[in-house]
Amino acid sequence: MADHLVLSMGPKPFAGSSFRIQGEMPRVAAQSKILSIMTMNRRDLCVALSTLAAVAAARPANGQTAPIAPGATSAPGAQAEPVLSVQKVYPFESLPVAQSANGESRAVVHGVLPTGEAVELHETTLLPGHVPHPPHKHRHSEFMLVREGAVEFDNDGKFERVGPGGVIFAASNVMHGLKNVGETNANYFVIAVGRESGVMGA
Repeated sequence: MADHLVLSMGPKPFAGSSFRIQGEMPRVAAQSKILSIMTMNRRDLCVALSTLAAVAAARPANGQTAPIAPGATSAPGAQAEPVLSVQKVYPFESLPVAQSANGESRAVVHGVLPTGEAVELHETTLLPGHVPHPPHKHRHSEFMLVREGAVEFDNDGKFERVGPGGVIFAASNVMHGLKNVGETNANYFVIAVGRESGVMGA
């Protein structure tokens, strides 16, 4: 017999009354057993049901990212991010350049898509023999598209060489690193998908 729940109220229907939730267990040896799950008063039941309803409403269905309301210019939350809802061209010469001892990086775009995904895109030029940073892992996922040069991808301890036109995927919370193993500058784009929760070392 299938399980079912029975909600029964105590003898007093108002203040101080209690609810007992019981479930009928499957028959064992032609006998049924009743399991008393919990006893709670009316106020506790209302609080519990309200909490469950709030959690269900705040959590998107099927684990998907909640979409952004049409016309919104920033995503909700403590750190508002711009909503990327307008098509745009980003000319190379207009991108801001950040110099480092390993090469240079150009920030392209950072924000939230109307469907709710956080994205960040930058372009990196890496000097021969250099790494942008030590191997690390982070919550967001990354796609790296190699445009020029030859790089070596540290795939959680397994090293793979990637040349022009190659694409690298760095999964969430998996150790990874990159090194320019060529004799010329390596140039690649990084597309990060998801929100950052801090970089984690080995």
